[in-house]
Amino acid sequence: MKKIVIAIDGFSSCGKSTLAKQLAKELNYVFVDSGAMYRAITLYFLRHNVDLKNEAIVENNLKNISLSFVFNEAEGKSDMYLNGENVEKKIREMEVSNNVSEVSIIKAVREFAVAQQQKMGEQKGIVMDGRDIGTTVFPNAELKIFVTADADVRTQRRFLEIKDKQQNISLEEIKENLLKRDRIDSTRQISPLRQADDAIVLNNSFLTREQQLNIALNWAKEKMQ
Repeated sequence: MKKIVIAIDGFSSCGKSTLAKQLAKELNYVFVDSGAMYRAITLYFLRHNVDLKNEAIVENNLKNISLSFVFNEAEGKSDMYLNGENVEKKIREMEVSNNVSEVSIIKAVREFAVAQQQKMGEQKGIVMDGRDIGTTVFPNAELKIFVTADADVRTQRRFLEIKDKQQNISLEEIKENLLKRDRIDSTRQISPLRQADDAIVLNNSFLTREQQLNIALNWAKEKMQ
């Protein structure tokens, strides 16, 4: 079977990364969490109080950022590293979630991240998830999947994911954050979140992880033949 590029796009907390990780593992492909890259950039900007409205300052700070994925044997997955520091847990905190959409709409930030992402996909055999993977990063990807789910389902999933780390968080706060990010991501001028014309829609509101994996796996194997 030939190696392909699999692009998975969709809204916040709809299970994109979970599906991408599962597919990569089953196919022995490289998994790249593009969202983690934007979150790491956001963390750096927050730590250094970067003025997002000042283009020159943003570009100068991007020069100081080094992003990499390092495989974590204990977890069985790759962690996001920012300038040599494992920031996998820090980038999932609410402060980053509340700011990542505003950071990711900046042209210089997107150009910085997309250039790195495209380089990662040159050798094929890659699964990448995000919001503009099938439209901007890999417009010629052999398989494009657009994942969606009901807003209340996504809210509940996100709550279960972070409740142990942030015990004071409420369902209302999480839903508000998700809907805000959906709005910003879908209306931004640069690489907005949208379904690629040739993407296959996967609504996983009422699917188990195993069910959605089997569906996507069959799509992938058809493209790999």
